[in-house]
Amino acid sequence: MNNFWSANVQGINTLYYSRKLRFDDMFKEQYKSVFRLDENKKMKILEIGCGPGALASAFHRWYPGAEITGIDRDTLFITFAKEHENNVDFLEGDATALPFADETFDATVSNTVCEHIEPEAFFREQYRVLKPGGVCLVLSTKKSINVTPECLGESEAEKRFWEKAQKCTTPCEYPVCRYPMSEAELPTAMEKYGFGAVSAAYTAIALTPDDPAFSPQKAHEIIDSQRYSSLDSVNRVLRGSPDFFTKAEAQEMNRLINAKFDRRISQYDRGEKQWDTEVTLTMTVRGVK
Repeated sequence: MNNFWSANVQGINTLYYSRKLRFDDMFKEQYKSVFRLDENKKMKILEIGCGPGALASAFHRWYPGAEITGIDRDTLFITFAKEHENNVDFLEGDATALPFADETFDATVSNTVCEHIEPEAFFREQYRVLKPGGVCLVLSTKKSINVTPECLGESEAEKRFWEKAQKCTTPCEYPVCRYPMSEAELPTAMEKYGFGAVSAAYTAIALTPDDPAFSPQKAHEIIDSQRYSSLDSVNRVLRGSPDFFTKAEAQEMNRLINAKFDRRISQYDRGEKQWDTEVTLTMTVRGVK
């Protein structure tokens, strides 16, 4: 079983709930205008590095006539995706050795994956499994704006925990973000490895719970997605350094995190606007085989 990513880099809840928000149907038309896929065609679409399945599920909703497959190396991600998302075929596999025949898919898509894989292997395999005329979509997060409300600031106890964690955490040996490419380098690489009609576009997604565009339920989901990320970060440290923290320290950190996010939700419910936000600018590079 391979669970390196979910255990050491991004937890399941962090990845799943943040992507469910970023690929919510309220942003559908922004993405579809960039993807430019033929909705009337019965397509086969492959998501590479699908994680827990949120983006693959969005593709199923946005292109209901398409057959969607998601692949990831992390066993726990694939298990979670199969349990939580229907109508998508999820399987474990390697992006540099895709378990599919040549010319199988009409489109491939990846989100924040290219920076972790050697470019030739990354693009070579997608080119191989795409049909002639098939579309390669590479999404890469480039910029972000984060405005945190006062109630979510770190307490002194939290600061002490993270200072201690820095002293005992073992450096990650996995090639995380080992192949970063700039806004100019990414489309150039796609052209280099054989794709034509390459284009680049940007999508800005703002998650602002106090914005009336978001329903109360969705506002709670935005706040809770940050809660899950904070809890995952603590649990990741505890798994990596189990001998450095007591059970009481772990319980206290979880209590502090839940308490401050509960306060933020109470502020929202009382109409006390904080205007905290997370704005993500995603680059989509599109190429044709």
